[in-house]
Amino acid sequence: METTSTLPVVVESGGDQVVGHVGLHALGDFADRLGLGEHLSARIPISSERAPVHDRGKVLVHASLMLAGGGESCADIEHLRAQTDLFGHVASDSTVYRTFHEIAPEVRSAIAVGFAEVRFDVWRRSSATKGSGPIYLDIDATLIQIHSENKEETGPNYKGGFGFHPLLCFADCTGDALSGLLRPGNAGANTAVDHIAVLDDAIAQLPPEIAVGHSLGDNPSLVQRNVVIRADSAGCTEDFVAACRQRNVGFSVVCRSNRQIHSAIFDTLGFEELWHQAITQDGEDRKGAAVIELTELVKLTGWPEGTRLIVRREPLHPGVQHSLFPSLEYRYWGFYTDQDGDPIELDRIMRAHAHVEQNISRLKDSGLLSFPFTDIEANRNWMATVLMAADLLRWFQLLCLDGYWRKARPKALRWGLLHAPGRLVHTARHLVVRILDGWPSADALLGAYEKMAALC
Repeated sequence: METTSTLPVVVESGGDQVVGHVGLHALGDFADRLGLGEHLSARIPISSERAPVHDRGKVLVHASLMLAGGGESCADIEHLRAQTDLFGHVASDSTVYRTFHEIAPEVRSAIAVGFAEVRFDVWRRSSATKGSGPIYLDIDATLIQIHSENKEETGPNYKGGFGFHPLLCFADCTGDALSGLLRPGNAGANTAVDHIAVLDDAIAQLPPEIAVGHSLGDNPSLVQRNVVIRADSAGCTEDFVAACRQRNVGFSVVCRSNRQIHSAIFDTLGFEELWHQAITQDGEDRKGAAVIELTELVKLTGWPEGTRLIVRREPLHPGVQHSLFPSLEYRYWGFYTDQDGDPIELDRIMRAHAHVEQNISRLKDSGLLSFPFTDIEANRNWMATVLMAADLLRWFQLLCLDGYWRKARPKALRWGLLHAPGRLVHTARHLVVRILDGWPSADALLGAYEKMAALC
């Protein structure tokens, strides 16, 4: 019986005709077919009389590939630079460092416009965005631990840590990271101004046929497709929901405990016929959970006309979060919404806000945990590139992959797909990459190249 996990080999440097990131090449090829580099380059002005050796749009695309592949600093670009047969002439780590420091806030905004144009094309190709139903946007914040006080605009957070407290917005239909605001660790959780800024930036990233009618002051008659924002209790402020109404954006926000809600729930005790069976995302009965609308039992002064209060109860379980109402039997949870429809269905839709945690986790797997610079603007550019890399990888999954790989997490994609090894074969007219024989995800990777060829 063998007890060793490896076979003895002699390891030497100087190898050639092999590559180690075939899947990242596929992702880069996908970006090129979408014209991502061209869209970014058109928004980045040349700051000197001569054009730079490395086009800055291409530098950002290579940086996105580096982040998608697991990179955490500018130095990690060297792993792409060592493979010129796959990625061409890649900028050095010092050039990448300068690029992140050269991009001014107005240029970053222009880059976002260029990236939005690419997003429009992807959404029009994807089945996930088809139809006439509402587009649900999810806002949430997360804490990023930074182990240095030298980075600008960091601060202590409410959990006793130190670092940043970015606020992010995602499209639920695709998982796209539409916008983000990098804030100090001590930034307020329920700051309405920040929520409004992130919402406006997210709307600007939506295709015109969806975004029309959702700018500040637009006539409701202009709306072609409804947009609904979902947020936890940090978004439960009158200023934020009023801003949503001014943009013809619907809202569903988790409510906070107060005396009115306590009293309303107390009045329902003993009247089981008032509660209705809750359902799961698949439409099946959610065991032990029930839903009720309490709009008539509370005063919603200061909230937009048509606001409703819907509450769900479910049996207590280990690790349960705080409840709207003290009970030894149930946990109570509720939300305000201005949406029409059955409370049971609205509760199911609101529960899907939990997808935002998965989306934030994808960003943390793609460089959000690492802010390598001291300068705050450079770190904002880093976060914008993290969002770009995560979206590019998500689009690649939606348009080029099937089955398990379509929903796989970034770490799983790296292990099985992005870092697939191959051998270079030079023919008379082509450079051929042959994936390692027996590689488990070879069929998925070859299929991705076939689908990309059909894109354009």
